[in-house]
Amino acid sequence: MVDSLPRTGWCTAMLPPDEELDRHLFGRIVDLAAHDARPLTQALGLGRTDLAGLLGTHLPERAALLEGLDEDTGPNGAGEDALEEGDLRALLLEHRAGDGPEPVWLAAIVARRSLEANHLWQDMGFANRGELGAMFRRHFPSLVDLNSGDMKWKKFFYRQLCAREGFLLCKSPHCERCDDYAACFDGEKGAPLRAAAPPSGLRSP
Repeated sequence: MVDSLPRTGWCTAMLPPDEELDRHLFGRIVDLAAHDARPLTQALGLGRTDLAGLLGTHLPERAALLEGLDEDTGPNGAGEDALEEGDLRALLLEHRAGDGPEPVWLAAIVARRSLEANHLWQDMGFANRGELGAMFRRHFPSLVDLNSGDMKWKKFFYRQLCAREGFLLCKSPHCERCDDYAACFDGEKGAPLRAAAPPSGLRSP
């Protein structure tokens, strides 16, 4: 029933079908990142060539965003990686679905946007956490399976990265017995960082 679903923005059940989902989600991502003080390439962690590929494939009407971005290096490039950003990209790509460019673009974008201060779904420009889940299920389904307890994605990422280095990030080896359970699993409340327009062809609940 629709009344039982989240009413912040668009619920998962009302997202576009797969053939439209990428355009829908990339549109949200680019809309928010375009308002960043940094060049769009740095806000997304993509070089100019990859950004041009993304826009040309899914958002050709926004090609004007490439103006002034003439190269893949320097101030208009993707920018320098933060600590563990490359490791997070690699983790995501290990779980990519298929050989298309979308998971590669998204791995870079998620790694860069994960550095921001809000919930990941907010810093991706999404209307709610359901849209983030839809993105992961489409492009990184085995990662969703690995996060079977639905831990908050930033917490989950860094738990995985720390485990690879042999560090125990958590106070307890069992999440259910941990004093920080709520911090890792409680709902991610909040409003979108911009007013998200409804997907084309859908009506508001």
